[in-house]
Amino acid sequence: MASAHYEKVATLNDVFEAQLLETMLKERNIPYILRSYEDEAYGGLFQFTLGWGAIEAPREHVETIRELLEEIRQM
Repeated sequence: MASAHYEKVATLNDVFEAQLLETMLKERNIPYILRSYEDEAYGGLFQFTLGWGAIEAPREHVETIRELLEEIRQM
């Protein structure tokens, strides 16, 4: 996986959305990086302004991940 180029796919709204998406990606064996913007030193300031975090993945999986995230957000 180290050789694959990862790009930002989407900003995640909260930890629940992140956990559900992570479960779906693991079930489909889709490689990803989940980044949280949490920073205790600033009391969650970055999460308040930037969103909970972001999901990154190789380009060939971007569309699938966006579709899964849309499915989650419609629940």
